[in-house]
Amino acid sequence: MREIVLDTETTGFEPSEGHRLVEIGCVELLNHVATGNTFHKYVNPEREVPEEAARVHGLTWDMLKDKPLFADIAAEFLDFIGDSPLIIHNAAFDMKFINAELAWAGLSTVPFERAIDTVQMARRKFPGAPASLDALCRRFGIDNSHREKHGALLDSELLAEVYLELRGGRQPGLVLTAATGPVVTKVERIVVDRPFRAPRPHHPTAEELERHRAFLGKKVKGALWDSFLAPKGSEQSQ
Repeated sequence: MREIVLDTETTGFEPSEGHRLVEIGCVELLNHVATGNTFHKYVNPEREVPEEAARVHGLTWDMLKDKPLFADIAAEFLDFIGDSPLIIHNAAFDMKFINAELAWAGLSTVPFERAIDTVQMARRKFPGAPASLDALCRRFGIDNSHREKHGALLDSELLAEVYLELRGGRQPGLVLTAATGPVVTKVERIVVDRPFRAPRPHHPTAEELERHRAFLGKKVKGALWDSFLAPKGSEQSQ
């Protein structure tokens, strides 16, 4: 199963206000294990980067003005993600920017249903607890000491580890491996010598029936079962 862990950095919060992508980072997972295959691009936003945004990710207009436009890397990006599910922390934010950039480039957008939001996963798993990437790294003991600023590829790598923990963690002991011990090819038949015992009689004797009838006669008069307990041939059994 192939999944893509994805993160972006932007110039602001809303593409509707003219804000653009400045960085995209993706990490490929196969069966929930990172393959080492990544996609990482800095993007020319075709506008200045506000100071408050640069403080978050450290990217300025001077650093980005010679980078490719999103339209120039869009085909490579779409080819990398293919039709795989997208693992995103706060998926609504990243998806709206990716789809805005795709629309501006005249390309088809990515269905939101493809996104798996790890913020929502964390809130379901730990109700009321902080769900930021840093908080989840601390919770799961994931080393993020090198994360001085946000970075799309670095955050994708950290998120891949967080995602694995949110799914239950890697449990090597549960991996099915080939048996290394001897293979049993024949089971010997074990014969147990049991002495013969004749079956015990299950029908009551005439004496037992009579004693039972006498006992019930003292307790219940005209009982329904009297006809079944009366000796064969008697007037009561007719």
